[in-house]
Amino acid sequence: MHTVADFRSQARDAADMTALRADLAAAFRLAVQMDWHESVGNHFSLAVSADGKRFLMNPRWKHFGLLRASDLLLLDSGDEQTMSRPDAPDPSAWCIHGRIHALVPHARCVLHVHPPYATALATLADPTLKPIDQNTARFFNRVAIDRHFGGIADEHAEGERLAAALRDKNCMIMGNHGVLVTAGSVAEAFEDLYFLERAARTLLLAYATGQPLNVLSDELAEKTARGWEPYRESAFAHFRDLRQMLDGKDPSYQD
Repeated sequence: MHTVADFRSQARDAADMTALRADLAAAFRLAVQMDWHESVGNHFSLAVSADGKRFLMNPRWKHFGLLRASDLLLLDSGDEQTMSRPDAPDPSAWCIHGRIHALVPHARCVLHVHPPYATALATLADPTLKPIDQNTARFFNRVAIDRHFGGIADEHAEGERLAAALRDKNCMIMGNHGVLVTAGSVAEAFEDLYFLERAARTLLLAYATGQPLNVLSDELAEKTARGWEPYRESAFAHFRDLRQMLDGKDPSYQD
C-alpha cells in the first residue's frame, strides 16, 4: 500500500525528470544558435540516477534544432541489449556516452560536439590550449588531450579508452576529432563548452597573425585559472538567461 509520502516522492521524481529533460533539450537548441551542431550527429547526455549509469541522450539521427524533451532516450549503461532495440541510439553515441556514464561518476552531463574552432585546434600537431588570455587560461592544466584517434568511435573498447583518457578532468580535446566536456549539471557543462570554443577561437586567431604568442607563465596561468573558480555559479545565471531568450523565440523544446 502506498503512503502519502510515497506519492509525494514519486511526484518529486517526475518533476525532477521533467526539469532534467527540459535542461538537456534546451542545450541542443542553444547549440544550434552557437553553431556547434553538425548535421544530425553529435550527442549530449545527462545522468538521472545517483550512480550516473542511467542517463538521457538524444535519439539516433535527429537534428539538434528539432530536439524536444520528450524525444530524449532514457538509457542504462549496463543494459547489454540497448543496441539490439528498434530505438537504439547511434553506435558512436552509445560507445562514448555509455562508457563514460558507466566509468566516470563525476561526469553527470556529457557534451560531445565538433564545433569549428575547438575542432580545428584538435587537428593541430600540438593541440594544447595555450594560456594567452584569461579565457584560455581558464583551462590551464584542466584539459585532457587524447592523441590516439582511431577512427569513428563505435566499439566498446574505444569508449573505455576515451573514458580512461578523460581521467579526473572535465574537458577533453579529442585529437583529430572534436571536444568533449563534462560537468555536474547541464548549465555547468554548457558554460565550459561555451568558453572552450571561445578560447580555441582566440588562440587560432592569434596563430593566424603569424606573430609569436605571448604565453602566460605557468604561475600566472594557474593563478588566472583559480581566479575563475568564484565565478562558477555564473554558469547557472548564463544558462537561465539563454533559456529565457530561447523561450521567447520557440519554447517547443520543453514539449
